Amino acid sequence: MTKSVIVSVLLGAVLVVPQLAMAQDTSSGALTVTATVDSSIKLTFENDAAGVSMTGAGTNAATLGFGTVSAFETISTSGVTRSVNGTTDFTVSSPFGVKVIQANSASADYTLQAALGSVDATNTWKVNSTTLTTTSQTLGAAYSYGGATAHTVSLTVPQSAAASAISRTVNFTATSN
Repeated sequence: MTKSVIVSVLLGAVLVVPQLAMAQDTSSGALTVTATVDSSIKLTFENDAAGVSMTGAGTNAATLGFGTVSAFETISTSGVTRSVNGTTDFTVSSPFGVKVIQANSASADYTLQAALGSVDATNTWKVNSTTLTTTSQTLGAAYSYGGATAHTVSLTVPQSAAASAISRTVNFTATSN
């Protein structure tokens, strides 16, 4: 019996010693995470059902292509409206939408401005009734967030101008009020 007790004690010691030798060290810490939430707005150009279908609609870098236009020939691009001013000039136009959304802001509305990216000494560009230059022009000061607001872009071409390709960038800026 004493032999079995000694064997049991020795067996128990053999099993406990490796566990004591394998004890692992631990350490802990706390990571504090911080952030500052900033208010923001986002502007996108949206198609208008009555206007030209834009390439890049739903983004902030769209293209509205009038296609081939003239004072008297048929205009084949759907959504382009033309008016002719006698023998002086003609205007082509199309409606489009500007959508501005906000996040983390108490602003109730926004101001929208537009400007030509470069001078056009021959043609006249307008958004709504505002003639554009390379200086920002205010289109409105209390537009609501969320839905697309309808605007019309127009290009007036003198009938004395040479036939050529015309392209200008119109830069829009929305500023929260």
